[in-house]
Amino acid sequence: DDVKSRLAAKQILVPAEIEYAAELKFDGLAISLRYEKGLLVLAAARGDGEVGEDVTANVRTIALIPQRLARTDVLVLEVRGEVYMSFADFHRYNKLQEQRGGAPLKNPRNAAAGSVRQLDPKLTASRPLSFFAYGLGEVVGWEMPTYHSDVLLQLRELGFPVCDLKATAIGGNGLVTFYRRVAAQRESLPFGIDGVVYKVNDRDLQEALGEGTNYPHWALAHKFEPEEVTSVLRAIEIQVGRTGKLTPVAKIEPANVGGVTIT
Repeated sequence: DDVKSRLAAKQILVPAEIEYAAELKFDGLAISLRYEKGLLVLAAARGDGEVGEDVTANVRTIALIPQRLARTDVLVLEVRGEVYMSFADFHRYNKLQEQRGGAPLKNPRNAAAGSVRQLDPKLTASRPLSFFAYGLGEVVGWEMPTYHSDVLLQLRELGFPVCDLKATAIGGNGLVTFYRRVAAQRESLPFGIDGVVYKVNDRDLQEALGEGTNYPHWALAHKFEPEEVTSVLRAIEIQVGRTGKLTPVAKIEPANVGGVTIT
């Protein structure tokens, strides 16, 4: 209803049912990749929301991110996506760290974000990071497809990993169906998500709807309720800090929450 009312306010013909691209909301670190004439020249994390954080040297170590594209005729192509760490890679890395006597990573989301923001690219390269592309920013010299769903197909043809679990949906009922389907599969996914994202599929309508202060008017995140599990409190230990401060620490029966074992 909000999308239709915004379009009507701009005197744009509104279809009876709007088509949406429905995708996963990945639980990692959002980055933008800038390619000029097919070469990766800059990778930026969100930073402070206005000025991005240059993470180019670290991103170059991620094998799934192309350094060079087959198309060199596109002057500028800004690809947006998410760096993440799969549950299997997270547990495998922590097992190796344990064998080496090193500190384990706390959870996949922080592991991905922290790895990309390392000062030493060699440390980033040592960690098993993955990537999904999900959209575009600035584009110069390329006639983009009319629909966002076709943009994703083009990105895959250019060599970017694109998640298979996505759909085009008509109207609100279609979005609810996708949400429920993803929620039912969430625990079996090999990576973390915290919801789904709905995007108006027609890029002309996206442009007509425009951008808000913090988010575009043509996209909406639908988050899941936080995961909760029940466990058993086994003991309470008292830790003594450097200054003598006493801190109680609960020791619980190990429980898996979002692919991470909490103890």
